[in-house]
Amino acid sequence: MQIDPKNTAWQNLYKVLTGAVVPRPIGWVSTVNLEGQNNLAPFSFFNAVCSNPPTLLFCPAVPPPNENRPSKDTLSNIKATGEFVVNVVTESTAEAMNTSATAFPPEVDEFEKSGLTAVASQIIRPMRVKESPIQFECKLNQIIEIGPREPGAGNIVIGDIVMIHVQDELIDERFHIDIAAMKPIGRLAGNGYCKVNELFEIVRR
Repeated sequence: MQIDPKNTAWQNLYKVLTGAVVPRPIGWVSTVNLEGQNNLAPFSFFNAVCSNPPTLLFCPAVPPPNENRPSKDTLSNIKATGEFVVNVVTESTAEAMNTSATAFPPEVDEFEKSGLTAVASQIIRPMRVKESPIQFECKLNQIIEIGPREPGAGNIVIGDIVMIHVQDELIDERFHIDIAAMKPIGRLAGNGYCKVNELFEIVRR
């Protein structure tokens, strides 16, 4: 099958992208609005950018019409405060992450709805997920709008990492993360997720 994006509905292109670009890491982003209301939501269009300076990005989409809002609460909060935390999702936090993915109204605290513990960050205002073994405190670098401001379009949110929190048992003196102990999960298509059940190495020549 050949698919011409110009003649294909964005909903179908989304299915192709999320089914082909797998597995995707999940950025569990916590923010706060100007009134101090916590927000927490997962994003699977997420990745690292570079290490000098240490930088992450994630891509919140323009909400579908049924959500009746112009942008995700996460994006609105970051535009207002310029700060966010990216929390790593693991097997033990998968259900809580799924709960936080619900399109709650802005006044709802997803930490409370998901049964999670909000802990203070060291440098920025947004809270961290205590149950997450690795958390990145970030300050906004820039937001790049992609596409028209309608469903199917997106935003690239780039953040400068200003502090990293890692559980002691997951990192050694060489700064290597123990993936097997961390037990991260990845996003597939639809309701699909994956675990890191088997590791293998290939020596780069």
